[in-house]
Amino acid sequence: MITRLRWRKVVNAVMLTLTGVATVLTVAVLFIILGLLLYKGASSLSWNFFTKLPVPTGETGGGMANAIVGSLQIVGVAALIGIPIGFLAGVYLAEYEGKQFASVVRYVADLLNGVPSIIVGILAWTLVVLPMKSNSAMAGAIALSVMLIPIVTRQTEQFLREVPLALREGALALGASKWETIATVVVPAGSKGVLTGMILGVARIAGESAPLIFTAGFNQYWGGMREPTASLPVMIYTRAISPFDDWHQQAWAAGLVLIGMVLTANILARLVLAKGISVPRG
Repeated sequence: MITRLRWRKVVNAVMLTLTGVATVLTVAVLFIILGLLLYKGASSLSWNFFTKLPVPTGETGGGMANAIVGSLQIVGVAALIGIPIGFLAGVYLAEYEGKQFASVVRYVADLLNGVPSIIVGILAWTLVVLPMKSNSAMAGAIALSVMLIPIVTRQTEQFLREVPLALREGALALGASKWETIATVVVPAGSKGVLTGMILGVARIAGESAPLIFTAGFNQYWGGMREPTASLPVMIYTRAISPFDDWHQQAWAAGLVLIGMVLTANILARLVLAKGISVPRG
């Protein structure tokens, strides 16, 4: 009996140590990335970086104002396209799970979640860029929205399923229709979780570069929605592979800005989720 108890303690200690080491390694990777970005990129951050356009090849200085605005444009339009579609699809999956079509939608959403981003870029290039005969911010936004839709769909379904069944039954017992129950009871009750999923989805697509290389392209100046438009991920790629040290520094600075945006979105999502699922009161 004593030997068995001692063996359990040894196994517990070993497993606790292994999980602790794995946790430290996971967190260390994040801090290494942040530390490297701060060390390499913080020195290149300045007011000019956020307000000036890139300078021609061979010149030093300049900034990435067009890429920052371009990223906001592309991701913003992608969110306007992808969030409503993903939200409605998620509501359908959560509330009409008995329908055969729901299984098809769920399977397609899971399949799209696993499609490499570069494939999405090629698809958008074929369906949008070629007919328009030009790269554009709109093409980039459509590509990112295709990636955003399945993320929002599955997140919305997950959080709406966590809403207690008693709330649905109570609303139906009071005479509310199915859609009235969904709109006035289920969605408000799971709104914080759904919002968290939307924020995380937008943060997920904000750092994608492969689809934007094929679709949005690159522009040294300000770009419109129907014109080639610079974005932070593409600027990081082009600057990082260049032979100029000054451009390398700008790539590190852009990476720091981009990861700062993603971290802010993740922290905001965690703060929203930490408050739990809200339950409407009468």
